[in-house]
Amino acid sequence: MSVEELLEFVAYDIVWNPAMPLIFLAAGIYLSIGTRFFQFRRFGTVLRNTIGKVAEARRGTGPGVVSQFAAWATATGAAIGMGNIAGVSSAIALGGPGAVFWMWIAALFGMATKFSEIVLGVRFREVLPDGRAYGGPPYYMEKGLGGKLGWPRWVWRTLALLFTLTFCSTAVISMSNYTIMEGAMACFGLSREVTAVVGLVYALLVTAICIGFIPRVARAAEVLMPFMVVLYIGGCLGIILANAGRLPQAFAQIFTYAFTPTAPVGGFVGATVAKAIQVGVARSVYSNEAGWGSAPHIHSSAKVDHPVKQGMWGVMEVFLDTIVICSITALAVVTTGVWQSGVGGLTAVLQAFESVYGPAAPVILYTALFVFVLTTSIGWYTYYESEMRYWFRNRPRLMKMFIRFFQVASPLIVWIIGAAAILYGIVPAIFWVLGDITAGLPVYINLIALLALSPIVFREAREFEEKFLRK
Repeated sequence: MSVEELLEFVAYDIVWNPAMPLIFLAAGIYLSIGTRFFQFRRFGTVLRNTIGKVAEARRGTGPGVVSQFAAWATATGAAIGMGNIAGVSSAIALGGPGAVFWMWIAALFGMATKFSEIVLGVRFREVLPDGRAYGGPPYYMEKGLGGKLGWPRWVWRTLALLFTLTFCSTAVISMSNYTIMEGAMACFGLSREVTAVVGLVYALLVTAICIGFIPRVARAAEVLMPFMVVLYIGGCLGIILANAGRLPQAFAQIFTYAFTPTAPVGGFVGATVAKAIQVGVARSVYSNEAGWGSAPHIHSSAKVDHPVKQGMWGVMEVFLDTIVICSITALAVVTTGVWQSGVGGLTAVLQAFESVYGPAAPVILYTALFVFVLTTSIGWYTYYESEMRYWFRNRPRLMKMFIRFFQVASPLIVWIIGAAAILYGIVPAIFWVLGDITAGLPVYINLIALLALSPIVFREAREFEEKFLRK
C-alpha cells in the first residue's frame, strides 16, 4: 500500500467514513429544523442585514475587537482559498461531477451549522473589562456545556483540549505555502529551487501581517477579500460564458452522477456514488468550514450586540464560499471537459483558464490564488490566536510569548514542510487528503458541543425573530 493509498484509507474509511457524511448532514438538517429553516425562510433578511448594511457593519454596535464586516471578511477570506480552486477540482477528480451536488447539499444545511456555532460563539464569548471580546469552541464548551448544562469539568475540559489539539494540527499540516509554490511551478514553470524561494517570501509576508495581531489581520482581510472575489468570479464567468452551450450537459452530469456511478472516461478512472458523497461533503466542510468550529473564533470578536446578528453573516459566508465560488470553479472545470483527463488540483483549473485566456491564464489564476491563500493564512492565524488566548488567559506574559512565537515561527514551519514536499516531488493529492483528515477530526468534537447546546441556539433565534423580525 502506497503512502497516498494509506492516507486515503485514513481519510475516507476512518475519519470521513461512510457514516460521517450522513451524520454531518443529519446534524445540519436537525439544526435547520430547530431554527425553523432560518437560512431559507429568512434568506432575504440575511441579505438585508449583512450585505445590505455594510456601512453599519463596518462600525459595530457592541463590545469586541473588530467590526462585524471585518470579522466576516476575515472568516470568509479564511474559508475562501485553496479549497475553492484546487480543492474543488480535486474533489471532481476523485468523486466525479456528482461530488459537486453533494457539496451543494452539505453547504445548504451547513448554513444552519455555521449560523449555530457563531451564535454560540458570541453568546458565550468572554468580554474583558476594556471591551475586547474573544471566543470560540473552547469558550462555549466551558461556559455552555459546563456553566449552563452542568457537565463535569473533566468532560468539557477534555473536549476543549482535544478540539484545540486537532484543530491546531492544521497549523503544521497546512497546504497554504505548498499551494503557493505548486501554483508558481504550474503557472510559470519555475524550478523547484526558485519555487522554494517564492514560498519563503510568502511566509515572510504572512508574518508581517500577523505580527499586528487580530486587528491588523482584519484590516488586511477587509481590503483583500472583495478584490479576490471579484477577480476570480470574473475569470470563471468568462470561461463559463465561453462554454455556455455545454452548461446544460454540465448540470446534467452533476445531477446524474450524484446518484449513479461515474464511468471511466479519458484519464478519469471512475467513481462510485458513495465516493462522490464522501468527497463532496468532506470538501464542502474543508471549503466553507461549517461545523469545523473555526469561524466562531473571529466572529466572537465582532462588535455586535446580539448573537443572531453575527450568525446571519455566517449564513452569507457559506453561501458565497460554496454556492457561488465553488460552483463556478466546478462549472469551469466541467464545461471545458478538463475533469475527464483525471487531472485534479490547480493543474485542472489552469487548463480550464488556458482554454479561454491563453497565455494570460497563468497570471490571472496565480494572482487570484495568491490572494486567496494569503487571506486563508492570515485568517487562520486569528483562530490560533484566540485558542492561545483561551488556554493562557490567566498567564498574560506567557500568552504574549506564545502568540509572538507563533506569529514568527508558524509561517516558517509551514514553509519548511511545503518546500520539502516540493523539492522531493510529493504529489498534491496527498496534501489534499491530509487536509480532509485535519478537517474531519475537529468536526467530531465540535458537533458534540453544537448538538448539546442547540436548544440555546433555537431560543436565541426565536427570541431575535420575535423582538426584531415580527413581519
